[in-house]
Amino acid sequence: MIISQKRIYVAVMAALLMGCAATQLALNKRNLEVQTKMSDTVFLSPTAEKNKTVFIQIRNTTDKTDFDLSGPLRKSLEAKGYTVLSEPDNAWFILQANVLSIEKTAYDPASTPFGSYGAALGGAGVGALAATAGKANNRQIAGTALAAGAASGLGDMIANALVKDVYFSAITDVQIKERSKNASNVTTQSSLKNGKGTTTSVNNVEDSRYKVYQTRILSVANQVNLTIEEAEPMLQTGLTKVISGVF
Repeated sequence: MIISQKRIYVAVMAALLMGCAATQLALNKRNLEVQTKMSDTVFLSPTAEKNKTVFIQIRNTTDKTDFDLSGPLRKSLEAKGYTVLSEPDNAWFILQANVLSIEKTAYDPASTPFGSYGAALGGAGVGALAATAGKANNRQIAGTALAAGAASGLGDMIANALVKDVYFSAITDVQIKERSKNASNVTTQSSLKNGKGTTTSVNNVEDSRYKVYQTRILSVANQVNLTIEEAEPMLQTGLTKVISGVF
């Protein structure tokens, strides 16, 4: 993997400042690492070759509008022998996904719960948690840097300011519909609020010839001084591999 000039510069600076924590961090996190995991396992039924058809619908409700999974997923499924159709009514499978969040954090998101399909993004939201963690991390770095500067000079403080342990994460909800030979009744329950004091409950029952599977997928990229431009392609690759791996 090609290392950017910025990362080389930071690594050289850290190497010159022997003995500081930033040097160890720069060495330990010099390689880009990506991990991707699902909230729930999905098992599709064995499929005959004639039924290997899929309709793909991908949504992105983040502010990173250039983050695209449609093209990579299409190529990956076609490589597995599936035909991607433009009409959902003609497809044996319907693959729907929504990219919910793409965030930068100062901690490992894979070490914390990320919920199941449709769940809220934890507490006040991933972004708020990331911002809080980032501020705490910055305060810790600042405090450490000042202490180190007093004890060992300005070098450690500069190194700690330049070398950052950065994580980028992408959270995606995935729903897969698989045709079933037998129709079943599907009941959808909704609770609609009308102002502060009134709530209306709605039950909708319809026939369906689909089996529905839902899961949430988290992909995390980590490297020293990682940028969003470097992280996005790797996050796309991780999500594409896991989603297409269900088929």
